[in-house]
Amino acid sequence: MDSVPDAGAPATIRRQRILALIGERGFVRVGELSETFSVSEVTVRGDLAVLEGTQGIRRVHGGAMPRVTGPMQEPSFEEALESSAEEKRAIARRSAGLVEPGMSVIVDVGSTCMAVARELVRREDLHDVTVITNGLSTALELENAIPRVQVIVTGGTLRPLQHSLVAPLAAAMFEHVHADLAFIGCNGVDARAGITNINLPEAELKRDMVRASERAVVVADGSKAGRVHLGRIGDLRDFETIYLGASTDDKVMRSLRHAGSSVVRVEPDPV
Repeated sequence: MDSVPDAGAPATIRRQRILALIGERGFVRVGELSETFSVSEVTVRGDLAVLEGTQGIRRVHGGAMPRVTGPMQEPSFEEALESSAEEKRAIARRSAGLVEPGMSVIVDVGSTCMAVARELVRREDLHDVTVITNGLSTALELENAIPRVQVIVTGGTLRPLQHSLVAPLAAAMFEHVHADLAFIGCNGVDARAGITNINLPEAELKRDMVRASERAVVVADGSKAGRVHLGRIGDLRDFETIYLGASTDDKVMRSLRHAGSSVVRVEPDPV
């Protein structure tokens, strides 16, 4: 976040400007606000607590975002990290087993794909693996596996809400590569509508990822099952396997299987 002449502003003015930044950017970090306004992170958290109670923002891990009010509102990356965490870890453990030494892999943006990246880092048997990602948080997570894993980050325009890189330059990467496997995240999995996403630029890039891969799988927690959103990624048959969380509704599972897709409902590991 660029520095602005807000140091020493009274609390009421500071909070108004914090609110404006949240509305403009979709997500702001506590540390960035602390630096911008030259106050402690404790003070920033106090400001966010006041704004949460009076101005319709939501505090999430590491920062704040506008409060979700509509069914089509896209959650921030930080908010998604806190949702269905156990399901996402179980999905990641199961699906990451598809990766073998020497493979090239595309890892999409999103909290479930981040969990996949963490599992790849834990896989000490993996070597000579190349991972291409448009997720900045995913790339930083994979950095822990270098040099066993080579990490390539697409170019593109930064979306702060998801810390993702999108068109136009991100798509150019996938015109020049052909990966063995792609892990694709989404906001909706439906028997009729297929795989969909809230954000249109990200949906377009996900389609590019699928086309640039020999095989593609979907990783999504149970809250995405049965939902449909504006941005279409592909048909169910475009994906080798769809990995869903344990909370996926039985009726939705039956409809997906009846549609002919290979769907796996991943149960959590026993405690």
